[in-house]
Amino acid sequence: MTADVSRQFGSSASDSGATRAFPPGRGTARSTTVGAGQTGAPAGAGVPTSAAQAPVARRAPELPPVHRALICVALPGLVISSDQGQLTSQGLEGFYRGGRRLLSRCQIRVAGREPVAVQARMIAADRARFVATVRTAPDAGPDPDVAVERIRHADGTERITLHSSAPRPLRLPLEVALGTDFAELGAVAAGSSGRELAAMVHDSGMRWSSPTGHAVVTATPPPTDALASAGLLRWEFELPPGGTRTVELRVRGEGAGISRAVTNSTVRPLAPAQAQGDDPRVGPLLKTCIDDLQALSVRDAAHPQDVYPVAGAPWRCGLAPAEALAAARMALPLGTRLAAGTLRALARTQRTGPGPEHGRLPGPLRHAGAHLPPSCTGIEATLLFPTVLAEARRWGLAEQEVRELLPTAERCLQWLRSATREGPYLPDPGPGGPLRCETQAHAHRAALLGADLLDAYDRPGGAELRQWADDMRLRFREDFWCDDRGGGRPAAARTPDGRPVPHLGSGAVHLLDTGLLGAGTCAPGLLDKVQIEQLARLLGGPALDSGWGLRSLGVKEAAYNPFGHRTGAVRVHETAVAVAGLAVAGYEKEAASLLRGVLAAAETFGHRLPEMYAGEQRVEGGAPLPHPAACRPAAVAAAAGVHLLATLAGIRPDVPARTVRLAPVRSAPLGEIGLTGLRVAGQTFSVRVSRLGLAMVEEAADVLQLGV
Repeated sequence: MTADVSRQFGSSASDSGATRAFPPGRGTARSTTVGAGQTGAPAGAGVPTSAAQAPVARRAPELPPVHRALICVALPGLVISSDQGQLTSQGLEGFYRGGRRLLSRCQIRVAGREPVAVQARMIAADRARFVATVRTAPDAGPDPDVAVERIRHADGTERITLHSSAPRPLRLPLEVALGTDFAELGAVAAGSSGRELAAMVHDSGMRWSSPTGHAVVTATPPPTDALASAGLLRWEFELPPGGTRTVELRVRGEGAGISRAVTNSTVRPLAPAQAQGDDPRVGPLLKTCIDDLQALSVRDAAHPQDVYPVAGAPWRCGLAPAEALAAARMALPLGTRLAAGTLRALARTQRTGPGPEHGRLPGPLRHAGAHLPPSCTGIEATLLFPTVLAEARRWGLAEQEVRELLPTAERCLQWLRSATREGPYLPDPGPGGPLRCETQAHAHRAALLGADLLDAYDRPGGAELRQWADDMRLRFREDFWCDDRGGGRPAAARTPDGRPVPHLGSGAVHLLDTGLLGAGTCAPGLLDKVQIEQLARLLGGPALDSGWGLRSLGVKEAAYNPFGHRTGAVRVHETAVAVAGLAVAGYEKEAASLLRGVLAAAETFGHRLPEMYAGEQRVEGGAPLPHPAACRPAAVAAAAGVHLLATLAGIRPDVPARTVRLAPVRSAPLGEIGLTGLRVAGQTFSVRVSRLGLAMVEEAADVLQLGV
C-alpha cells in the first residue's frame, strides 16, 4: 500500500507522490520515480557511497494506532475520536479539514465533573454518537441523573445535549475547553504536531491564528462566559425534571487550502441500493459500504463535475490511481458516474509526450512484501483504465463519455504493446523489474477488453491485441506454473533471469478476474481448466483461507506474518476478487467459504470493512484481529463489499446490445437475497435470487431484455 499522508485531500497522481510517513513495509521506502531505464530502486540506488558520505539511517516514525478510533469522513472534512468522546489532543484526535487539524481539544465538564463515557458508536459514515453520564447528587445513590449526548459530524459540527432524569430542577454549569495546534495530518501522524496556539475570544466562540491560517469555533447559543487563556466557553443551564439543553459548536478554517476546499456533502455518485434476504447482515453491509464510498468520494478541484474516490482515511485522502480505478470498477452496479469521474481525472494525468512512457499513467511504487521488490501502481492503473472503460460501457456509460475517454484508453493499450515488444510479458516496474503474475493477468484482461472496445468503435489495433493475448496465454500456462507433489501452483513472479518465485499468495486471484465482454460473457483467462481447478483448491485450502477471508500469503511460506499487509493479512479487495472469480469458474464451495468469512468479519467491525485485518485462523467464538494501521474506511474495501453481494446475483449487462444476463451463485450460500436500487443503463435495476439459486429481475430499464 502506498502512503499519502502528506498529500492530503486531492493530491495529484505522480510517480513521486507518496511522501513517507509510514514505517518500512507499509509503502515505498522513499519517494521514487518509475520511468525508462529504472527498475524501481530509490533515486541514487546502486551509486557507490563512501562511509563518510553515507547518510545516517533514520528510524521511520511509528504510526499512531487507529483500530479503536471512530473516524467520521465527509471529505475534505474528517474527525478522529477515541471511544471516550473527549478530544484531548492525544494522537490523531481532532477535527480536520483539507488535511489541517482545526480543533485538537474539545473537553467538556458538567457540574465541575468530567462525564463518565458509557458508549461510543458510528451512526453514519460521517457521524459518531457518544454518550456519557454525570451523577450530580452524591447522596442520591449510585445512579447517574444526567446523560450527556454528543453527536460529532465530519462537516465540523458537534452537538452537545444534556438530558436530566433528576426528580428536581437542576442548575448545571457546562464548560467546554477548546484548543488547536493547526497541524497537518502528516505531521500529527509523525508525532511532530507542535504546541497549542493561543486563543482569542471571537464573536460567540474562539479563534486561533497561525502564519498559515485561522481556526474558528462558534457556539449556539452564545456562551455565558469565555476565557481566552484557557480556551474555555461556559454556560449556566436550568434543567427541569426530564428537561434537555443543547449546545452546538461549529468549527471552520480560514487559510490556504482550507476555505477553498470543495465539500462532498452534495456528492452522490452512487445509487442508494439496498439489500435484504435471509441473512440479516447483507442489508447493513451494503448500506455501510455505500455510505463509506460516498464519504470517500471527492470532487476534482479543477473540474468539480468529476468525482473520484480517495484511497482511505485517515492516511490516504488523496487520489491513488490504481485503487481508485479498482474501487470504481467494483462499484459499477451502483452506476457509472464514479467510474466516469475517476477515468476523466486520471486521463488528465496521462503521459502524452514522446518516449517509452507515452500512454502510461503515473503512480507511486507499492510495497510488495518480503519476496518481491515494490510494484508500480502506475502500471496497474494504465492496465485498469481500458478495462474499467470497457466494462463501464457495458453497464451503461453514455456513448459521448465513452468516445471522450477512448483516446486515453487507446494510448494505454499502445503503451502496453510498446512495453511488450521484446517478449510476451510485461515487467513491473519496467523495463528491468520482475514479471509478476498479477501484472500479466491485468495486461491480458486489458488487451482482450481493450480489443473489444476498439472494435466497437472501428478503431485499429484490436486484432493485434488479441493475437498478443493469445500468444501470451499459451506461454504463460507453462512459464508461470510450478509443478510440485501437491498438484502445482502459479508462480508469484519470474525474475528477470527467468527463475520462478513460487510462494503461494493472494496475488494469484487476479488470474481468475477475466472481465466482462459482450453478451454478458467473460473473457478467457490465462490458466487452463486443470490449473484453475488446482488454484481453486489452493484458495479454498487452510493455507490461504483464514476463515475470515483470504490471506495475502500462505501460512507455510517464509516471512509469513498474520499482520503483514502483503505477507499474511486478509485484504478485503483480493478476497472479493477471489469470490467473484471462483463463482464464475464454478467453484462455489470455495467462493462461499471466503464470502461467509468476510461477512462474519464485517459484522465484528460494525459492517465497516477495513482495508485489511490479521490473517489469524478463525476459531469458534473468536473475532478477527484488527490491523492497527489499516485505513477504515477504505475505498477498495467498501467497493469490495458491493462486489461480494453483486456476485451472488451474477449480473452480466451489455447495454449497447440492450441485454442483461444473470448468472447467480446456484448454491445460494446466504439463502434468498434481494438487491434493489442498482443501476443498469442509467436506470433502476432490481434482482432477487431465491434459496434455490434462481435469479429473477424485478425492475429494469424498458430497453433491456433478459439474455440467456
